[in-house]
Amino acid sequence: MEDRVRCPHSEGADLSPILTGSYMGCFIDSVQDRTLKGAVFYDLRKMTVANCQEACAERSYTYAGLQYGAECYCGNRLPKRRSKAEECNRECRGEKGSVCGGLNRLSVYHVGGLSLSSAKRRTVTYRGCFRVPRNLTDTLASSLTQPNLTVETCSQLCSSKEFPLAVIRGPECFCGYPTPKFSLHDAVDSSLCAWDPETPGWGDYCVVYQTPIQDTRCIDRHFLPNKAKVFVALSSFPGAGNTWARHLIEHATGFYTGSYYFDGALYNKGFKGEKDHWRSRRTICVKTHESGKREIEMFDAAILLIRNPYRSLMAEFNRKCAGHLGYATDRNWKSQEWPDFVNSYASWWSSHVLDWLKYGKRLLVIHYEDLRRSLLPKLREMVAFLNVSVTEERLLCVESNREGSFRRLGGQPREPEQAFTAEMKALIDGYIRTVDQALRERNWTGLPSEYVPR
Repeated sequence: MEDRVRCPHSEGADLSPILTGSYMGCFIDSVQDRTLKGAVFYDLRKMTVANCQEACAERSYTYAGLQYGAECYCGNRLPKRRSKAEECNRECRGEKGSVCGGLNRLSVYHVGGLSLSSAKRRTVTYRGCFRVPRNLTDTLASSLTQPNLTVETCSQLCSSKEFPLAVIRGPECFCGYPTPKFSLHDAVDSSLCAWDPETPGWGDYCVVYQTPIQDTRCIDRHFLPNKAKVFVALSSFPGAGNTWARHLIEHATGFYTGSYYFDGALYNKGFKGEKDHWRSRRTICVKTHESGKREIEMFDAAILLIRNPYRSLMAEFNRKCAGHLGYATDRNWKSQEWPDFVNSYASWWSSHVLDWLKYGKRLLVIHYEDLRRSLLPKLREMVAFLNVSVTEERLLCVESNREGSFRRLGGQPREPEQAFTAEMKALIDGYIRTVDQALRERNWTGLPSEYVPR
């Protein structure tokens, strides 16, 4: 059912710049003890030396290491154990003639001095002003004290030490991670962080910045050690945020999610459960857009993810026209394929929810909009439904890395007001009312108020 309408005029090009970092040599690595631990990226079809270097450089890492032809690792410390040059012998999947490490071997490049455009290089992000936690030095690592401390100085220091947070209290710089004692959920007025060396009491508050460094406490993922006893679906209409929900679930639980389909683009970006058979029961849950009685009753339980149909339809049209990360062009929106798409898919949005409410054996209904607004409470619900115990530190790590690698970048997103005619709106609003009523009749909360016509 995923390809009812094929979008024409799809275009795409790889405009990545060619980067040339200094080659440092071939080094030993192992799955149990990674030598470059800062961040990890996969591209099992198009990995190149330049792509890996760019991914690490834009996140302010010093070193980029390639392994097994398709894996990219970043870090700020050069691996200690060298190996023979000939042991880095795997050709890059996306670049004939270039070497991308080997089996447990890293081809390492120094990329710290590479220049990137301002649009590419990730910058420090202001998180807010917070009350200093008790036992500050136990919660965060004290790194630097100097009279004229700047945000740049502190963030560079914390980035070099591979910490995602740079915390400034007067002349002091601290580095660390979000923790239950310092969750960054209780920001105060920023004026309380205006430090004056002549004014007592400045030590009660600190200003926090997010560095470009990735929080790595939740990036490890594996298949289930034993077959799942409860077969759980992650069901949604296309364009409802299923890939994003999978990213959150995988990083929260540490287990891969599966798929009823095989999406090579997702597999190439690290969703390794894509290649596993959907009925293997080695994954924590299985993505599906199916909504027939037989398909639904094959699962013991399901997380039903629902999103505003206006946004879902536009997201799926963007995917069909420009892949997971692009936007449909103006030409796409003005073609006949767009009204054909709406007429075909709008009823499917409604029937998908109604069928799962009717035939699903045990359901957890999650609204995409609620997940966006209240990430951790909703993610806790999902993890509990999946019967997995997760530490608060890991959930805070997921929150730090909440967007993942599939946020649409570039291009100009359209607003629903631009895309839908009055006739389209009348059609979709009828389906919204039907679904809202069905949810309430089954004692679920109705659809979020922002898209229910009343």
